[in-house]
Amino acid sequence: MQGTGVGMSEIQTVGVLGAGTMGNGIAHVFARSGFAVRLCEVEQRFLDRGLETIRKNLGREAEKSKITTDEAEAALARIAGTLDRASLAECDFIVEAATERFEIKREIFRDLERIARPEVILASNTSSISITKLAAQTQRPDRVIGMHFFNPVPMMKLVEVIRGLATAQSTFDMVKALGEKLGKTPVEVNDAPGFVSNRVLMPLLNEAMYAVMEGVATAEAVDEVFKLGMAHPMGPLTLADFIGLDVCLDIMRVLHDGLGDPKYRPCPLLIRMVDAGWLGKKSGRGFYSY
Repeated sequence: MQGTGVGMSEIQTVGVLGAGTMGNGIAHVFARSGFAVRLCEVEQRFLDRGLETIRKNLGREAEKSKITTDEAEAALARIAGTLDRASLAECDFIVEAATERFEIKREIFRDLERIARPEVILASNTSSISITKLAAQTQRPDRVIGMHFFNPVPMMKLVEVIRGLATAQSTFDMVKALGEKLGKTPVEVNDAPGFVSNRVLMPLLNEAMYAVMEGVATAEAVDEVFKLGMAHPMGPLTLADFIGLDVCLDIMRVLHDGLGDPKYRPCPLLIRMVDAGWLGKKSGRGFYSY
């Protein structure tokens, strides 16, 4: 089914599902670019935390003169928080930024299919899950696409725009133009486990974990090698802590299951640390203490 989607000029209100690290960043950039945003969460405490993060980050941008104080206040005023997913029915474009688990995203896409107008594009900020599989949960697979932002969203220029098997060219063109309007650089990627970014990055982080587990070097030493020898702004284990070790494990499992190659086997040390609740920066402990 190839239909006519919503045109770029018709997108006034954007729905963002999930107010976590990625969701609040996505809401921030859409609001800063002049869109009305409906930010949806499952619990008030998550919504409050997300809105507070946006307020702080907009304030920081104003302090650095990237935007004016008036622009920061206007952007914040464009964001409406909600716990009612049905209220996304008014949105002209929706981005899902929920937990990186297929079962959770499947339920969301089935629900969005029911809620959103038939012509509305449904995008996922997934960092590894198949867009083709998510699209198949809907009656509009031609209007489902990956829009993978990078953390921190307000600062990072890249957005991977991922075509599912059934994604229409008009959907891709619209989302690419939308990314450019947000001041991002969209890069076209076809649907495959981990896309480009995480298919290359996660095995690097995983291998760095093996080096620590096998006693080749300490976490500090591994990170120094990459900072000083490869000019990485931060070492792979610091980066893993910032991403969240649970997220790293989820993505490694997607790669392992989706590609079936033993080289994507998650490091046993990573599994043990996640089992212990050592998830990195967000839990106060990972390869480093915070």
